[in-house]
Amino acid sequence: MSTLQLKTERQAILTVAHHDYEKGLNAHAFFKLDDHMLGEDMVQETFIKTWVYLVKGGKINTMKAFLNHLIIDEYRKRKNKMTSLDTLLESGFEPSVDDSERLFNTLDGKVAILLIQKLPEVYRKVMKMRYVQDLTLREMSLITGQTKNTMAVQVHRGLEKLKLLYRLA
Repeated sequence: MSTLQLKTERQAILTVAHHDYEKGLNAHAFFKLDDHMLGEDMVQETFIKTWVYLVKGGKINTMKAFLNHLIIDEYRKRKNKMTSLDTLLESGFEPSVDDSERLFNTLDGKVAILLIQKLPEVYRKVMKMRYVQDLTLREMSLITGQTKNTMAVQVHRGLEKLKLLYRLA
């Protein structure tokens, strides 16, 4: 297929998609943003991204799903931009630095690690693997040879015992 034929085919695909889905996408974007102009801009950007994807040789199996995913992605990007620090600063927000919560969390974590030593051996082992070494249940299961369910139960019981020790400390 020649370059001209590919370009014509891509244009036809996008034209049909625009004709078939533009109204629905605009409604979807308006629902998300509560602003017609921003919604229309978002839909146009979605079609531009679709065109770029097609030009790069991308294949689209289900156009409607592809466009909806792009709308959702674009909405998430805009949502993040709307709540960016710059926007907050412009509206008068001044962040304060309060490290007390982080300090308390660090101290609590150190106390918890010390309290793990007071647990029975079975729970001490799984609590260290889970919370000190940050292993998943699957990884713990592979190491110990026990099932993931058994590991989950032991972690749960160990955590309950650790909470009790923490309250008493």
